[in-house]
Amino acid sequence: MTDIADLTAVTLAAAIRTRAVSPVEAVEAALARIEARADLNAFMAIPATRARAEAEAAEARLKAGEPARPLEGIPFSVKDLTLTEGVETSQGSALFAGTIPRADAVAVARARAAGAILIGKTTTPEFGHKPFTEGPHFGRTLNPWSRAHTCGGSSGGAAVAVATGMGPLALGSDGGGSIRIPASCCGVVGLKATLGAIPNLQAPDLFGANSYVGPMARTVADTRLLFEAIAGPDRRDPYGQSPPAPGPRLAAGDRPRLALLMRCGTILDPEVEAAVAAAMVRAEALGFAVEPIELDLAALEPAFLVFLRSLLLARLGRAAAATPEKLDPTLLATLEAGRAYSAADLAEAQFARTAMFDTVQSILGRFDAIASPTLTAPALPVGLDPLGRIAIDGRDAGTIRGAWYPYTFPFNLTGHPAISIPCGRSRAGLPIGLQLVAAWHHDRYLLDLAAALEVDGAGACAPV
Repeated sequence: MTDIADLTAVTLAAAIRTRAVSPVEAVEAALARIEARADLNAFMAIPATRARAEAEAAEARLKAGEPARPLEGIPFSVKDLTLTEGVETSQGSALFAGTIPRADAVAVARARAAGAILIGKTTTPEFGHKPFTEGPHFGRTLNPWSRAHTCGGSSGGAAVAVATGMGPLALGSDGGGSIRIPASCCGVVGLKATLGAIPNLQAPDLFGANSYVGPMARTVADTRLLFEAIAGPDRRDPYGQSPPAPGPRLAAGDRPRLALLMRCGTILDPEVEAAVAAAMVRAEALGFAVEPIELDLAALEPAFLVFLRSLLLARLGRAAAATPEKLDPTLLATLEAGRAYSAADLAEAQFARTAMFDTVQSILGRFDAIASPTLTAPALPVGLDPLGRIAIDGRDAGTIRGAWYPYTFPFNLTGHPAISIPCGRSRAGLPIGLQLVAAWHHDRYLLDLAAALEVDGAGACAPV
């Protein structure tokens, strides 16, 4: 019999509605799996007592004849960067260890209002500053497919959790690819929605926002289930003031036009290229029209670094000066690099952001979506310097952001929705991701495209 922990969220929701599975059983299965896979180090905090109490309350409501809410009794986890009322949110850092928020972030509150039960806070590098989920405060989170390779970051704990059945749903966050990178590394689905589609009010600068909260799961259907529960306007979000006009949906007989961006200014691993090419062959067999395009996304790396380093410095500069011993050395180096920028540098980065937005808009005026690898290579070996250079296909490829994930961070700056779905494995058994990008507020259409191209909709778990 299939372990309850291995059920997809959609299947589990149906089982709870029909009383085939109780919320108590669902939560106990997830907590047991978390305990069984503690070796992966995916969680920072586990409010087991509260989760059990909420599961018992959900079961009582169902027994009393109340209708099941969309996420009734489904266990979910939240990345440690995102606020959770009554549950520690340390930002992955000793600096905020023991901090207990007084309110949930909007996405967390909406998920819980839909019936989901928070089972834990997942690991993240300090303040999400690097694409490897490791740090002095909690150690290293392991990739369930290979302990010798990174699980990605900064939502690495979330990706590992859903990949191994430690709850079918997770909320990650994405400031430059932090949902899609670990989704690709761990063989799961990760969605960065349109800017403002899922309100994220934690950013100190909401007008210059490039960080998103979003769903992660083993299947596109599960990802959609969580997206529908947490998406929607919020007057406190400058980009989420009112409901957007309904976007298109994929219908039978449609022939979606995909712009294939295979290379974007850096070296591409041959196995990744072959996997994405095979996905495009399948797309054409399904009736998609695929046309190659060229776009140098890697050239935007200097502008992205201005935003990343400047914002981190503004937020953490004083704390770093007062208690540097509490921070990751790579975070300290990132903050120090931010001191070199001027106000003119920041303005020029905004110009580059605007220019890239205009370019992507032009492409999406001719195509329904952009398809690309999620990463230029499968999961990298553990132990690499996140501030150093990396090799791809045996050649020096450059610094990690421009060399490994140039496909992801530009769409944080342009605001377009982007999703990573599994796209095969390397010869070493490492997952490979396919990214799809659509027009603003075409999130549901993007999910439709992803579902059409999804190879395994069953959501098989990583080895346990």
